[in-house]
Amino acid sequence: MVYPWLMIGFFDSGFGGLRVLRSVVSALPQYSYIYLGDSARAPYGSRSPEDVYRFTKQGVDFLFGQGVALVILACNTAASEALRKIQSDSDKKVLGVLIPFAEAAAARTKNKRIGVIATEGTVASGSYLREIQKVDPRIEVFQSACPLLVPLIEAGEHATTRVRELLREYLEPLLKEHIDTLVLGCTHYGILERELRAAVGSGVELISEHDVVPNSLVSYLSRHPEIEAKIDRSGKQRFFSTGDVDHFQKLGSVFFEKPIVAERAILSA
Repeated sequence: MVYPWLMIGFFDSGFGGLRVLRSVVSALPQYSYIYLGDSARAPYGSRSPEDVYRFTKQGVDFLFGQGVALVILACNTAASEALRKIQSDSDKKVLGVLIPFAEAAAARTKNKRIGVIATEGTVASGSYLREIQKVDPRIEVFQSACPLLVPLIEAGEHATTRVRELLREYLEPLLKEHIDTLVLGCTHYGILERELRAAVGSGVELISEHDVVPNSLVSYLSRHPEIEAKIDRSGKQRFFSTGDVDHFQKLGSVFFEKPIVAERAILSA
């Protein structure tokens, strides 16, 4: 039986997950999607694990209240610090992007030296180190926290000299370790892909959302036809923000690469 009112939900701390959603919509345009960005409380990277869990739980509950079959945590910090607890406390289907990224990085590295750039919270959690070495314990993982990138990106200042300078600063210790693969461990960083490619050179492969998440979702739905059957196939998209809706629409359209219309979300405790 088909339940046409159910959509696929995406949750992020702000704008970054819109690039993940864009890549998924391109690969799977037949499904309907709903996106929530918690821009009022972004960035999550410097928040306590308790706050990240509470905010993420509120976002997930909001999306299920709107009618979704499953929720994808597009925010790496949320996935690192909240996903396991949310999954253990509920039978609702909540997925993260961290494990698919880790599996892709482990599969593609040739010299078994992988770099990860992420928020302070994701780096401190050790999630990427743990998940990559689950796949292959021989891999060495080098991490760099990038606390200033997300605030600049959320402010719409991603194409500035300051951001390029910060990228060089954050990447230098990783490049000194002769990494051949770089995981963009925060979905916001996808909008900096051109600058990142210029900074690391052709010898380092980037692992970003557009070549990982769609395939992962396809695989998940093929293994769970009982969920796939409930998803609306009218190709609709809805966007919500907890912050300034006008700002979200303007900058979100840059991330999504087409105009979006956003609604205001009020999250309950």
